Amino acid sequence: MTEQLPQISGSPKTNFRLDEVDRKILSLLQEDASLSLDQIADRVGASKTPVWNRIRKLREAGVIRRQVAILDPEALGLEACFFVLIRTSEHDKTWAARFLKALRERPEVIEAHRLAGDIDYILKVQVRNARAYDRFYQSLIGEVKIHNVTALLSMEEIKATSALPIPDGTR
Repeated sequence: MTEQLPQISGSPKTNFRLDEVDRKILSLLQEDASLSLDQIADRVGASKTPVWNRIRKLREAGVIRRQVAILDPEALGLEACFFVLIRTSEHDKTWAARFLKALRERPEVIEAHRLAGDIDYILKVQVRNARAYDRFYQSLIGEVKIHNVTALLSMEEIKATSALPIPDGTR
């Protein structure tokens, strides 16, 4: 059984009830977090202060983790996206802590997930090219023992979004 890694996100998980206005606010923010409070209030049909209070409560509840700018990897010369499948024979806490530290220190790792099944971890690694990926790979295996690594080069991004589906009020 794979040892559980410490949480990457760190936000508290609560069961927060969303009403229609909350869902509209979240949809707007996921589409464009740079909207002004006035613009959000206008689009949801509410005044500014109640909208601000709702956003504050959504942040405090951990529903809104943070606001970021989404950059274009190609505009930055990061044209190669690799999905890296990792199997390990190590499952102790010391190894897991070293592995997590290695991932956190590498900005080219833009996603990392621990999996159920035959593969232990999957990483999404964004780099300039195959040579840059190889440098990443050599560095990672030099730092932590890994049983097997398979790298898959994405030929084309078909869909990418950071927007989550927002559940309606029914369960």
